Amino acid sequence: MRIVVTLAVTLLVGLGVLFYMEPTRPMPGEAYVELVNVTGDDEAPKCALDQRYSDEAPRGLRDDVLAAWNSLKGKAAAENVKMCLNDGKRSAWQQQAEFDSAVRRFGSADQASKYVLTPEASNHVKGIAVDIQPLSAASWVERSNGKHGWCRRYQNEPWHFEYDPSYVGGCPSMLPNALASR
Repeated sequence: MRIVVTLAVTLLVGLGVLFYMEPTRPMPGEAYVELVNVTGDDEAPKCALDQRYSDEAPRGLRDDVLAAWNSLKGKAAAENVKMCLNDGKRSAWQQQAEFDSAVRRFGSADQASKYVLTPEASNHVKGIAVDIQPLSAASWVERSNGKHGWCRRYQNEPWHFEYDPSYVGGCPSMLPNALASR
C-alpha cells in the first residue's frame, strides 16, 4: 500500500511540474510590481468564533489596507466585537481557481461572475478586499457606514468589504452583485 501511495504522489508531483506555467513577466523597460503572486493563506487556522471559516493572517494586503485592517480589528475589539479574516489577499491563480469553481457550480461565467470575479477584476487580487466572519462582525462593520474606511460593496455578499480612505465620508450605494461592478 505504501508503495502505491508513494508512486501516486510521485506521479502527481511530476504532472504538477510538467504543467506549471511561469507567470507573465514584463517586457524590458516596463514598470512592474508583482503583487499577484502574494497568496492568501490556504492553510489558515479555523476561526475560533465559527469553525466553518478560516482566520488567515492579513498577509499581502496593500500597506494602507493592512494598517486599516489592524485599526478596524482594534476598534472592534474595543467594542467587544471579535472577527476573523476568512479571506483577504488572493493570488491571481487562487482567484482564477475560485472563478473556475464558480463556473462549474453555477453553469456559466456570467452566473459565476455574480459571486466571484476574474483575477483582473477582483479587489481581493489587488489586496484591498476582505471577507469578514462571523456575519455578526461583518454586520458591525457595515453599521459603521464607512467610518473606518471599510464598506460592504455587494448586496449578495454580506461578508465582503473593500477599503478606500474616501469611504470615511460614507459608503457608496451597494451593487446587487460582483457582476454589476464591471
